[in-house]
Amino acid sequence: MSVGRRILFIINPHAGRSEIRSKLLDILQIFTEAGFTTEVRPTVHAGEIPDILQSRYGHYDLVVSCGGDGTLNETVNGLMLLPDRPPLGYLPSGTVNDFAASLGISRDMTEAARCIANGSSCLVDVGCFDDRFFSYIAAFGAFTEVSYQTPQQNKLLLGRTAYILEGIKRLPVLKAYDMRVEGDDFTAEGEFLFGMVSNSSSVGGFRLSDKQSISMSDGLLEVTLVRNPHNVSQLTTVINSILWQNFDSELVHSFKTTSVRFFPQSPVPWTLDGEFGGSPSNVHISAAHQALRIFCNVPNPELPPA
Repeated sequence: MSVGRRILFIINPHAGRSEIRSKLLDILQIFTEAGFTTEVRPTVHAGEIPDILQSRYGHYDLVVSCGGDGTLNETVNGLMLLPDRPPLGYLPSGTVNDFAASLGISRDMTEAARCIANGSSCLVDVGCFDDRFFSYIAAFGAFTEVSYQTPQQNKLLLGRTAYILEGIKRLPVLKAYDMRVEGDDFTAEGEFLFGMVSNSSSVGGFRLSDKQSISMSDGLLEVTLVRNPHNVSQLTTVINSILWQNFDSELVHSFKTTSVRFFPQSPVPWTLDGEFGGSPSNVHISAAHQALRIFCNVPNPELPPA
C-alpha cells in the first residue's frame, strides 16, 4: 500500500513503564530514514486524542499511536470520526496490549516502528458500541472493572500480575445482571455474571486456544456469556468451561454475530478496551467491516491486505 510521507505520532508518555522515553529517538530515526516527516504529539490528559486528530486533519497521511489499549481506543475513536481515515500504526507500550498481540505486532517498539516503515498493512473490523467504538473488546460483569480500577502504580510494578491480584480481591462481591440478549441467531434471558463481545484472539493478555477460528476482518463479533451459578456444582461447571474454553455448556454460551443487543433490567457498567465505557440501560453492538487499515507485523491469511 502506498501512503503519504507525513506521520502524526501520538504518544502517551505515561503508558506502561514509560518505555517510550528511552526509545523515542531510535523510533524517529527509523521513520526519518524511511523518508517520513514526523510530528510528535504527546498526550497531556485522557480523552484528547480525537481532538488532536480532528485539529490536525489534512496535515498527516498516517497516524502512529504509542501507548496501551486505552490510548489505542482513543485513537480508533478519533479515526472513525474522520471523513477519510488514514492508516494506523501502533507501538504498544502498555501493560497488556491485547490488540497488538492479536495482530502479531511486536512488543519491541523499535521493531514495530520498522514494520510501519516497511509499509505492510491489513484491513480490520472495528467494534461499534452505540455511538462509540472499540478495537477489540466490550465487556460487562465479573472482573471487567479490574482493568480500569487497578492502580497505575501496581500496573507499573507488577505488570499483568496486577490485574490477576485485583481480580482475586473482587471474588466475594461478584454481581450478576438480569437481562435479555439478542444476536443474529441467538436469544437468551436470565442472570449473567459476565458478558464479552470481542474481535481479538487475545483477551486480558491471554491467547484464546481457538484463535485460528477468530478473524478480525470477517464482519463478525465473538460473543461469550456466562450465566450466574447458583450452587457449587454450577460454579465448578463455569470454572471448567472457562479453563478448558468449552463455551458450549448450559451456563457458558458463545456465538458469532454481526450485531448484538443487550436489554438489562437496570443499567450495567461496561468496559471498552479496558477503559470504563459507561453504564447504559440498553446497548447495541455491531461490527464496522474492515473499517481501518493498520500496519501488521506478521502476515496473516485471515487479514486482507490493504
